[in-house]
Amino acid sequence: MSAVDAVAKLATVTLDELNETASLQTRVDRKYVLTVADAEAILVGLPAGTRVVDVAGELSPLYRSTYLDTPGLDAYLTSAHRRRLRWKVRTRTYVASNTSFLEVKTRHRTQTVKQRTPWAGGSASVVGDTEGRGYVAAQLRGAGIHVDVSSLVPTLRTRYRRVTLLMPGGDARATVDSGLTWTTPTDDQAQTWTGHVVLETKSGAAPSALDRLLWQAGHRPQPLSKYAVGLAQLQPDLPHNRWHRLLAAHAA
Repeated sequence: MSAVDAVAKLATVTLDELNETASLQTRVDRKYVLTVADAEAILVGLPAGTRVVDVAGELSPLYRSTYLDTPGLDAYLTSAHRRRLRWKVRTRTYVASNTSFLEVKTRHRTQTVKQRTPWAGGSASVVGDTEGRGYVAAQLRGAGIHVDVSSLVPTLRTRYRRVTLLMPGGDARATVDSGLTWTTPTDDQAQTWTGHVVLETKSGAAPSALDRLLWQAGHRPQPLSKYAVGLAQLQPDLPHNRWHRLLAAHAA
């Protein structure tokens, strides 16, 4: 059974309806790394009223993202060293609907804020595009983060399939990412997780019903950044003590 099989009988909701109900661009994120079997066990026990997002007829559409960072990997290091203020810049493409966004995520302590704008160009074009640079600079500056956006370059690509869930009441949602693959911008190195998924809950300050279900099953949130973990796997000389146990367990 796959994640899609586990949620196939749920009522569906469109992406537009999800954004109207629970866009949650400012939120508390909790991430869990589960084996495929553990994830399936959780998904078949979801609370009544949970809905799954249907994107162009797909319950597990393909996502592609390209992350941008400074030559010194400042965004990575804010996460590796647990800085109070953290940030990420990326382009994200929803393959099923062929739509792309330029996204800026900032985190202050436990609160995550995501801002995004439609984006027609590729990731490399952000650096050379005045409007794109201005958008990124404004979002970072508004969060109290000062970065020379003209220095940003593509540093990592990711692709995965995502199941998105809207929890009962519409006050929380969750995503389940499977088939995670990280590659360098030139595609000369790659790492793939086949036996694990990343389940992420997104809610206000209060834990969601899914968080409580996970806790009852013995699962706890982990300090995970898909960008940082991917880069640490491809460049093991980078500081990665924060994720050492996770990476070692996956390697084993």
